[in-house]
Amino acid sequence: MSEAVAGAPPAAAAESAKAGAAPWGILALLTVGVLIAYFDRTSISSALADKPFVEHFGMTNADRGFVAGAFFWSYMAMQMPMGWLVDRYGVKYTYAVCFALWCLATAATGLMTAVMGLFIMRLIVGLTEAIVTPASYRWIRLNMPETHAGTAVGIFAMGNKIGIAIGAPIAAWLIVTFDWRLMFILSGLAGLIWLVPWMLLVKSDYLKKGEIAAQRRKTGAVTFGSIISSPVIWGAMIVNFCYGYFSFYCMTWMPAYLVDAQGLSLQQSGLYTFFSFAGIAIVAIVAGWAADRIIARGYDPIVTRKVFIVAGFFGASTVLLGAYAHSLEWALFWNVFSLSCLGLATANNLALCKITLIPPPAIGLSVGVQQVAGTASGGVAATLSGWLLHTTGSYDAPMMVIVVFLMIGAAACVVLLRPKWSPKVTQIAD
Repeated sequence: MSEAVAGAPPAAAAESAKAGAAPWGILALLTVGVLIAYFDRTSISSALADKPFVEHFGMTNADRGFVAGAFFWSYMAMQMPMGWLVDRYGVKYTYAVCFALWCLATAATGLMTAVMGLFIMRLIVGLTEAIVTPASYRWIRLNMPETHAGTAVGIFAMGNKIGIAIGAPIAAWLIVTFDWRLMFILSGLAGLIWLVPWMLLVKSDYLKKGEIAAQRRKTGAVTFGSIISSPVIWGAMIVNFCYGYFSFYCMTWMPAYLVDAQGLSLQQSGLYTFFSFAGIAIVAIVAGWAADRIIARGYDPIVTRKVFIVAGFFGASTVLLGAYAHSLEWALFWNVFSLSCLGLATANNLALCKITLIPPPAIGLSVGVQQVAGTASGGVAATLSGWLLHTTGSYDAPMMVIVVFLMIGAAACVVLLRPKWSPKVTQIAD
């Protein structure tokens, strides 16, 4: 790393000096936080692949999609409000309150007796987990330099992938060993432990009204109109929707696909889900680090990250090969390989869309706007895939839709993600 910094431009070297040990420690805590969030999101997917659970509630495939999609719709609705909230009140306390609420709602899911109860609990989890992305990227944007952005985001993104990777097998093990009720209760309450180091180690970044005014005069402001009219924001929304469609499909339907279409047991499906999401997590970190090193040597950060994003989208399209594989081994290979390839895009897409091309003054709101599309992809993927499966009786059609969206995302990345189209900063006079 020191070699890369030595060869970097003076500004990049100065930025690198800012990334001391303390920020990496808080980044690790943010990574664990998002890991817990995605673990809680994944628990419902394992339950929906469990036949006794489905039979207990008398659910059809459409009902399974209905419950799986509940989280995403409320999560999407709260992205911009949560982005505004962290911009106005800071990260520490807003994150802590929402974290406690989603853990309690996850635990309460184990007490439900009707499909509507499941739906409502998933809505609550979605409403409160909406804080995670705007809060985390606001912190990263204000505490990590560009030459470390890909690595930082790759580490952070690893949290959500590992959360899914370990969530599926652990949730499956808890369901098989005990039952689905205890799985939800334990996974929800155990997450509350994270609040202890968060409250002890993270400094309050709450700004009073006078401090907010002074900060706005110093850094300028980005209006909501500038954000929503920016082609970069619209490009980022398209790219994040297309990226998210595939990853959320895997999160919500992969366990069921492996059980229904490939004949694996629930525990086996959890194991292969682990391999897939562990693969994307590892590739994401390596790709983010590799892009950072290229950028530190003087290459254009926009072009560099775009190359990784497009390569990742094209590699991920190999998921369709799994649908037409003539053996279980090849079907499982393409299942793991395609999602792992998407890791080429993960950190670089997040760094480009949420950090590099976004001005600091309204990072929370800008990320919140983008997350509306990214989260909508989860609801669409869960619901549309369930409907297509119900209509066609096959997983082929859902996988074809994935490839279409991946190609649209690659095109939007190339055409729309340009610095000249970023939201404009307005300077405020004293």
